[in-house]
Amino acid sequence: MHKSYEEIEKYIAGVKASVRAGRYRIDVSRKRQANLDLYKDYVIGETGSKDILMNLTADDFCEAVKNKHMGFEQEILYIFGKDVKLWQRFGTEEEKVSLYIKFNRLDSRFVIVVSFHKQIRPVTYAFK
Repeated sequence: MHKSYEEIEKYIAGVKASVRAGRYRIDVSRKRQANLDLYKDYVIGETGSKDILMNLTADDFCEAVKNKHMGFEQEILYIFGKDVKLWQRFGTEEEKVSLYIKFNRLDSRFVIVVSFHKQIRPVTYAFK
Protein backbone atom coordinates (compact mmCIF):
# COMPACT_ATOMS: atom_id res chain seq x y z
CA MET A 1 0.00 0.00 0.00
CA HIS A 2 1.67 3.20 -1.19
CA LYS A 3 2.05 6.07 1.27
CA SER A 4 3.78 9.38 0.59
CA TYR A 5 6.53 10.73 2.80
CA GLU A 6 4.19 13.52 3.93
CA GLU A 7 1.44 11.02 4.83
CA ILE A 8 3.89 9.06 6.98
CA GLU A 9 5.19 12.21 8.68
CA LYS A 10 1.61 13.14 9.59
CA TYR A 11 0.85 9.59 10.77
CA ILE A 12 4.01 9.50 12.92
CA ALA A 13 3.11 12.87 14.47
CA GLY A 14 -0.24 11.39 15.53
CA VAL A 15 1.44 8.27 16.90
CA LYS A 16 3.89 10.37 18.91
CA ALA A 17 1.03 12.45 20.33
CA SER A 18 -0.68 9.24 21.47
CA VAL A 19 2.54 7.82 22.96
CA ARG A 20 3.33 11.12 24.70
CA ALA A 21 -0.18 11.02 26.25
CA GLY A 22 0.32 7.41 27.40
CA ARG A 23 -2.33 6.15 24.97
CA TYR A 24 -0.41 3.12 23.71
CA ARG A 25 0.32 -0.50 24.54
CA ILE A 26 3.05 -2.85 23.41
CA ASP A 27 1.72 -6.40 23.07
CA VAL A 28 3.87 -8.61 25.28
CA SER A 29 1.38 -11.43 25.59
CA ARG A 30 2.57 -15.03 25.35
CA LYS A 31 1.54 -15.17 21.70
CA ARG A 32 4.11 -12.44 20.96
CA GLN A 33 7.21 -14.34 22.05
CA ALA A 34 9.57 -12.26 19.90
CA ASN A 35 8.39 -9.11 21.72
CA LEU A 36 8.98 -10.79 25.08
CA ASP A 37 12.44 -11.93 23.96
CA LEU A 38 13.54 -8.34 23.33
CA TYR A 39 12.88 -7.49 26.99
CA LYS A 40 14.44 -10.76 28.13
CA ASP A 41 17.63 -10.35 26.08
CA TYR A 42 18.24 -6.60 26.46
CA VAL A 43 18.03 -3.97 29.18
CA ILE A 44 15.02 -2.07 27.91
CA GLY A 45 12.03 -1.01 29.90
CA GLU A 46 8.98 1.12 29.38
CA THR A 47 10.99 4.34 29.15
CA GLY A 48 13.38 2.86 26.59
CA SER A 49 10.52 1.51 24.50
CA LYS A 50 8.75 4.85 24.62
CA ASP A 51 11.96 6.65 23.57
CA ILE A 52 12.31 4.37 20.55
CA LEU A 53 8.72 5.03 19.48
CA MET A 54 9.18 8.78 19.99
CA ASN A 55 12.30 8.74 17.80
CA LEU A 56 10.69 7.05 14.80
CA THR A 57 10.81 9.11 11.62
CA ALA A 58 9.32 8.77 8.17
CA ASP A 59 12.75 7.53 7.04
CA ASP A 60 12.22 4.45 9.26
CA PHE A 61 8.98 3.55 7.44
CA CYS A 62 8.87 0.30 5.48
CA GLU A 63 5.28 -0.34 4.41
CA ALA A 64 1.60 -0.20 5.31
CA VAL A 65 -0.37 -3.44 5.07
CA LYS A 66 -3.93 -4.56 5.71
CA ASN A 67 -4.42 -6.49 8.93
CA LYS A 68 -4.91 -10.16 8.04
CA HIS A 69 -6.53 -11.21 11.31
CA MET A 70 -10.23 -12.04 11.10
CA GLY A 71 -12.38 -9.23 12.39
CA PHE A 72 -9.64 -6.61 11.90
CA GLU A 73 -9.39 -6.58 8.11
CA GLN A 74 -10.36 -2.88 7.97
CA GLU A 75 -7.23 -1.90 9.90
CA ILE A 76 -3.98 -0.76 8.34
CA LEU A 77 -0.75 -1.77 10.09
CA TYR A 78 2.34 0.39 9.69
CA ILE A 79 5.74 -1.30 9.66
CA PHE A 80 8.97 0.44 10.61
CA GLY A 81 12.57 -0.61 11.09
CA LYS A 82 14.84 1.12 13.58
CA ASP A 83 18.48 0.56 14.50
CA VAL A 84 19.10 1.21 18.19
CA LYS A 85 21.83 0.53 20.70
CA LEU A 86 20.79 -1.68 23.61
CA TRP A 87 22.70 -3.19 26.49
CA GLN A 88 22.76 -6.97 26.57
CA ARG A 89 20.94 -8.19 29.66
CA PHE A 90 23.43 -10.98 30.38
CA GLY A 91 26.44 -9.57 28.60
CA THR A 92 28.81 -6.71 29.05
CA GLU A 93 28.33 -4.87 25.80
CA GLU A 94 26.05 -2.43 24.14
CA GLU A 95 24.84 -3.88 20.86
CA LYS A 96 23.34 -2.37 17.71
CA VAL A 97 19.93 -4.02 17.34
CA SER A 98 17.75 -3.70 14.25
CA LEU A 99 14.14 -3.60 15.40
CA TYR A 100 10.94 -4.54 13.58
CA ILE A 101 8.08 -2.34 14.77
CA LYS A 102 4.49 -2.80 13.58
CA PHE A 103 1.56 -0.86 14.96
CA ASN A 104 -1.86 0.57 14.37
CA ARG A 105 -3.25 3.90 15.54
CA LEU A 106 -6.94 3.34 16.13
CA ASP A 107 -9.66 5.90 15.47
CA SER A 108 -9.74 6.42 19.23
CA ARG A 109 -6.12 7.60 18.89
CA PHE A 110 -4.86 4.68 20.93
CA VAL A 111 -1.76 2.97 19.50
CA ILE A 112 -1.41 -0.80 19.63
CA VAL A 113 2.15 -1.93 19.01
CA VAL A 114 1.75 -5.46 17.66
CA SER A 115 5.41 -6.13 16.93
CA PHE A 116 8.36 -4.66 18.81
CA HIS A 117 11.28 -7.02 18.43
CA LYS A 118 14.60 -7.79 16.82
CA GLN A 119 14.30 -8.12 13.05
CA ILE A 120 14.05 -11.72 11.93
CA ARG A 121 14.97 -10.76 8.37
CA PRO A 122 16.06 -7.44 6.90
CA VAL A 123 13.36 -4.91 6.05
CA THR A 124 13.06 -2.71 2.99
CA TYR A 125 12.70 0.98 3.74
CA ALA A 126 10.30 2.98 1.58
CA PHE A 127 12.26 6.24 1.65
CA LYS A 128 15.93 5.30 2.19
